[in-house]
Amino acid sequence: MGRGSWLPANDADDTVLSVSQLTARIQETLADRFQAVWVVGEVTDLARPQSGHLYLTLKDADAQLRAVVWRSVASRLRFAVEDGMQVICCGDIDVYPLRGSYQLVVRKIEPRGLGALQQALRQLQRKLAAEGLFDPQHKRPLPRFPRRLAVVTSPTGAAVRDFLEVVRQRWQGVEVLVIPTRVQGAGAAVEIAQAIALANRLQPAPDVLVVTRGGGSIEDLWCFNEEPVVRAIFASRIPVVSAIGHEIDVTLSDLVADVRALTPTEAAQRVVPAADEVTTLLTHQLARLQAGLAARATAARMRLDTLADRPVLRRPLDRIRDLERRLDDLQLRAARAGTQALRTARQQLAVRSGQLESLSPLGVLARGYSLTEREADGVLVDRADRLQVGQRIRTRYAQGATISRVESITGDE
Repeated sequence: MGRGSWLPANDADDTVLSVSQLTARIQETLADRFQAVWVVGEVTDLARPQSGHLYLTLKDADAQLRAVVWRSVASRLRFAVEDGMQVICCGDIDVYPLRGSYQLVVRKIEPRGLGALQQALRQLQRKLAAEGLFDPQHKRPLPRFPRRLAVVTSPTGAAVRDFLEVVRQRWQGVEVLVIPTRVQGAGAAVEIAQAIALANRLQPAPDVLVVTRGGGSIEDLWCFNEEPVVRAIFASRIPVVSAIGHEIDVTLSDLVADVRALTPTEAAQRVVPAADEVTTLLTHQLARLQAGLAARATAARMRLDTLADRPVLRRPLDRIRDLERRLDDLQLRAARAGTQALRTARQQLAVRSGQLESLSPLGVLARGYSLTEREADGVLVDRADRLQVGQRIRTRYAQGATISRVESITGDE
């Protein structure tokens, strides 16, 4: 086979392309042909390097597509991209020359089935709930009669006007301090969090902190779903009432607050009492107090009358004299019993003394008897055969004793 029926006639011919040249032409072709394409797929192999870019793979049942989300796009996402998430991406097809592979450069990405805001809201809610920020055990009661209120809201919105008007109508004895802040748009969340922190530094401290704004779309209310605001409410030392939007609007600020009000108007109703209701309550309590005191006075008077009729109160000394007589009787009985016991004891002592006297060896000796014992060992001699001739003996009498020597020993007569 010759030098190449399959090679160009001239090796330098333009039909021979380097890898880089071919890759560049493919890149150009794909870039021109596939611009702003929409792709749906499942996120796998998600990587988050320190550069801030996102690298992932989109797949379905039959194919895979590498994709990249540059940091400029990733930093603006309102939700966190996760493995296993179904997403819809818009971007351009590009070729990565170093690997010779094509990829989707994502310019927009949305969760499939949920909007980005809803997805971000659910993700943040799960995160904060896991930390315990929404637990009922952290909720604090509102004071019954607050003296100072702080309101974080826009000073030009309808919410603050409604709130102040209801407070003025219901209760006059309260001071209201409005802390102005933006309640919508980029950067509003940071301002709201700072306003809440400022309210907690006020001296004297407010009794209640109200965070409020009027209704709007989810985008309008979004700043009240952002993490800085939610954490600022949780960290507040002052009980917080959240009144965001209308009844159907529920934000994360509502969930973390100590009390949620459906509207700014209801917030005012929850925070301060109604003067006419308090007046009615006080009147009712006064009537109950008066009736209770009157009933107790009547019962005390009846009891006093009953006690006054008792003999102990009409003749108080009678009881004392009866006790004195009883004490005298007991004293006399005790004296008689003591004398009798002493007499009996003396008689018993005399009898016992006579018995002891009759049994005493000295008494026997006094009647003419004597005791004989060996001088050497003091053994009492009661038989003659216990002695030996020449042995010294001692004889004891009623008075005195003699020592003698045995001359002879005889048997019993």
